[in-house]
This record gives sequence, C-alpha cells and structure tokens, in this order.
Amino acid sequence: MVVDTVSDMFTRIRNANLKLHERLDISLSKLKLEVARILKEEGYIANYKKVENSKQGVLRIYLKYTSDGSQVIQGLKRSSKPSLRVYKGYKNIPRTIGGLGITIVSTSSGLMTDKRARNRKIGGEILGYVW
Repeated sequence: MVVDTVSDMFTRIRNANLKLHERLDISLSKLKLEVARILKEEGYIANYKKVENSKQGVLRIYLKYTSDGSQVIQGLKRSSKPSLRVYKGYKNIPRTIGGLGITIVSTSSGLMTDKRARNRKIGGEILGYVW
C-alpha cells in the first residue's frame, strides 16, 4: 500500500524518464490527474489520458523528449510529505532553479504552479518541484 501517492508518481516518472520509456501507467486519482494536467500545460510531458478498467482506473502519461533524444524533465523533487507538510504564503513560495522550473502548489483554489499562485495571491502546500 502506497501512503504518499504524489511521491510515488514522481518516482515512477523519474524512473521511466531515465530509462527513456515512451509512456508509463500509474493508478488514477484526482490529485495525480491534476499534477499531470499541470505537467502537460507547462510542457514537461507530451500527453496524458485516463484509461478505465474494472478497478479505479489508470493514468497513462506519455513522456516528452527533445529532438536529440534527451529528457525534457531533468528532475522531480517532492517537498511536502504526509509526515511533514510544507505550507507557504504566496510571497514565500520558492522559485525552482531561479524560475526555470515550476513549483506545484496545492491551494484552496486547486493545484497550480508557483507563478499562477503568486499572481492570484494564494498560498498553500508545496507539493514538489519540476525542472
């Protein structure tokens, strides 16, 4: 049983990315679907889709690579954990690699990137960093 689903998702993406897999399948949840939406909007993955099965469903993520075959996602890091939550106000949300990456923030208005959270002046839980 997986306790930290976002950390598991990041680990699976990281491992598939290192092995240059075209796609990966993970169990579906609303939180993982929102993380995949943000990764797609920011250009870190090629696409994602829900695949229905007899249980809870599967989230299929299609990884993205550059024309020379190198990975678009250089790194993923989980910040907040079930045992130690990390909350920040909108003024204190960290920038990933000086703004070159994104910080995924869980706010009262849903999941969003650090830039969008700062623009809307909403703080929240820092889920992780992608660069």
